[in-house]
Amino acid sequence: MIQQERIHVLSPADKRSGRYVLYWMQQSQRSRVNHALEFAAREAERLRLPLVVVLGITRRFPEAQLRHYAFMLEGLVETARALEKRGIPLVVRDVPPPDAALELEPRAALVVTDVGYLRVQRAWRRKVASRARCRVVAVESDVIVPVETASDKEEYAARTIRPRIAKHVDRFLVPLEEAGPSRSGLDLRLRSLSIGNTGRLLRNLELPSRAGPVGRFRGGPEQARARLEDFLRRGLRGYDGSRNDPGTERLSHLSPYLHFGQISPLDIALNVESARGIRRADKDAFLEELIVRRELSMNLCYYSESYDSFDCLPDWARGTLEAHADDEREVTYTERQFERARTHDPYWNAAQREMVATGKMHSYMRMYWGKKIIEWSRTPEDAYRTALTLNNRYQLDGRDPNSFAGVAWCFGKHDRPWKEREVFGQVRWMSAAGLERKFDMPAYLERVEKLEQAEA
Repeated sequence: MIQQERIHVLSPADKRSGRYVLYWMQQSQRSRVNHALEFAAREAERLRLPLVVVLGITRRFPEAQLRHYAFMLEGLVETARALEKRGIPLVVRDVPPPDAALELEPRAALVVTDVGYLRVQRAWRRKVASRARCRVVAVESDVIVPVETASDKEEYAARTIRPRIAKHVDRFLVPLEEAGPSRSGLDLRLRSLSIGNTGRLLRNLELPSRAGPVGRFRGGPEQARARLEDFLRRGLRGYDGSRNDPGTERLSHLSPYLHFGQISPLDIALNVESARGIRRADKDAFLEELIVRRELSMNLCYYSESYDSFDCLPDWARGTLEAHADDEREVTYTERQFERARTHDPYWNAAQREMVATGKMHSYMRMYWGKKIIEWSRTPEDAYRTALTLNNRYQLDGRDPNSFAGVAWCFGKHDRPWKEREVFGQVRWMSAAGLERKFDMPAYLERVEKLEQAEA
């Protein structure tokens, strides 16, 4: 089912004849449980036309590194194979994404695209909508509840968006069926970049390589499906009580795949809901993060122009941090020292090394990591820039609404005032002693060392 609220007409140009329906794939890079793809397939069937999928590779996506492109291309190879089985060609162009869509638009009867919430993604879609001569429709498929349906304004916290999502979630938490197109587009002669040899392609693209590819996480919908099945089998049971323990690592590891649209949050949620022998508390704890917390981050990026800066913080958080900006720090580090994990704290260093080596940091440690950057930076503004830069450079799910909201949370966003203290003011504080009281931290240090050795 494709709910009407998912469908947004970007350009209402009159319908015209064409050789195909064009799906400009950018955010939702998958063939399964993709509302935008299925909408395009049904329109192609209605118009008795083949469906063509196009994707543009920009070499200058803000802060993206070689590891991000490698992960994305691994996924595109799988997606191209899956589309081909349905008679749908994937055309990849080495041009900015909107240009790729506009190159194929003149022969399209209709352009369909997916939805991204970042500033650059929205600008791309405005460009295509303003220049296309045919109808352009965007279909939301990377959230459970469409952003504007959940709320018409920026929400203050999870507690304010949760009841709004709860009003709609059952209506959107339903399966999506595949249908059409019956006409194959594989015989259309459309120039495309060869993506079969990802290593050669990555070399030819001459991409930023400060953060190179990682071995622990390979991209692709099939990899995402395997991660999900493993989590349902071994990680979901007991999730409510153990998800925060960095020594046990009871996580789904699906965030990189969600970031690149290689798996649908709807697909994940339906599988979690149908899992047998799992306590309701464990399911609810996971779905809270997948739906409420994740879609709160989409709400932030959609409604706040300053989602990627210190200015996105609520007045109380920004004010209390600025009031304590001149407080004496026990120690301060430069961005370079942080990047090289050269602090006095073995737990912080391990978290940084885990991120650099594998492209992913344990979610609880990412909170601790961000809090300590505040404590050890010269000013809160410096801390914000450092945290966002390192997160976006090394995390496979960096440059994602979830990442922007996660960094902002460390500085008080979506949180409340706490007891006042030096440096932090009323922003929540975390300590190494707190980690040691709650978790087996030697186990975490050992785990990170093994991960580094495996990547070496």
